[in-house]
Amino acid sequence: MERAHPVPDTVPDTAPDTGSGAGPGAVLDLTQDAARLTAQLVDLPSVSGGEKPLADAIETALRTLPHLRVDRHGNNVVARTALGRAERVVLAGHVDTVPIAGNVPSRLEDGVLWGCGTSDMKSGVAVQLRIAATVPAPNRDLTFVFYDNEEVDAHLNGLGRLAEAHPDWLAGDFAVLLEPSDGRVEGGCQGTLRVKLRTAGQRAHSARSWMGENAIHAAAPILARLAAYEPRRPVIDGLEYHEGLNAVGIEGGVAGNVIPDECTVTVNYRYAPDRTEEEALAHVREVFADCGVSELVVDDSSGPARPGLSHPAAAAFVAAVGGEVRPKFGWTDVSRFSALGVPAVNYGPGDPNLAHRRDERVETAAILRCEERLRAWLTS
Repeated sequence: MERAHPVPDTVPDTAPDTGSGAGPGAVLDLTQDAARLTAQLVDLPSVSGGEKPLADAIETALRTLPHLRVDRHGNNVVARTALGRAERVVLAGHVDTVPIAGNVPSRLEDGVLWGCGTSDMKSGVAVQLRIAATVPAPNRDLTFVFYDNEEVDAHLNGLGRLAEAHPDWLAGDFAVLLEPSDGRVEGGCQGTLRVKLRTAGQRAHSARSWMGENAIHAAAPILARLAAYEPRRPVIDGLEYHEGLNAVGIEGGVAGNVIPDECTVTVNYRYAPDRTEEEALAHVREVFADCGVSELVVDDSSGPARPGLSHPAAAAFVAAVGGEVRPKFGWTDVSRFSALGVPAVNYGPGDPNLAHRRDERVETAAILRCEERLRAWLTS
């Protein structure tokens, strides 16, 4: 899922003590089903910046499988088959979670597994590991990518670092990101652009306000334009995306008796994958061109990814797993695969609406169903 909290440029190699009893040297049992394996992964905490123990365990487990070549870069582990198949498919997932909120260790109640990361996305990682362990001769060559720091600032993202250092490790004809999608295929992802729109004024004593210019009042045209904005709903590869342009923050004010000379409105634009980052920024500039903006500063930008559903491997995947294909309105790392020229979709067992919550959970049946459908696709 999308990054939730910033961390420093330097991150620790080990996770803080959580009292869970799971520590370095943990051994993953890949012979158990994906639901039980999910519980084991949850009980080995891996908050962003503390993924090393889990990355160690994943690397160790994969190196016991003779049909895989295993490479590692930092806390990112990549395993690949080399069977000479006509196509190569990448199955990718991040191993980090948001901070633990009293929801580790995991607990199983009435077919529901509770705990930090159950939905986002250790259930998806468990499915990856099970496929890696139990499908030694798939009908397509496979690459398994387990990466760190997805839930934090983009420059720390392990998949991004792999793309810079070892792009050949990520090569493929099609990719499946096992982000939580409630067991349905979600095509591509929308881009996200965050900008800060500043208005300028002149300070004055509030008792003599006519001597100044109120920068907060000057932001009114920006807010009016946002309130009246009608977002596009373009159809791409048969999927209808729904854009959004919204204020997500506003700052201004000096003191209770001062007319403010500066105001900043933070705006987030979620845009469909038929636009580039440059086109998205140009659109935002056009929208606010006559709103009295003194300065526009780009605060964050991540490009979109087209669905790529016309690719034969994608069509075969959709046919194998079934269900209605939906557009991905949020941003995910399918964007990074798209930038590498690899069409990608989101497909995982968790419910995205439960990600990052204290009561995060996943139905064990959904995990097993995801594993079964991926296995059928790769062995039929």
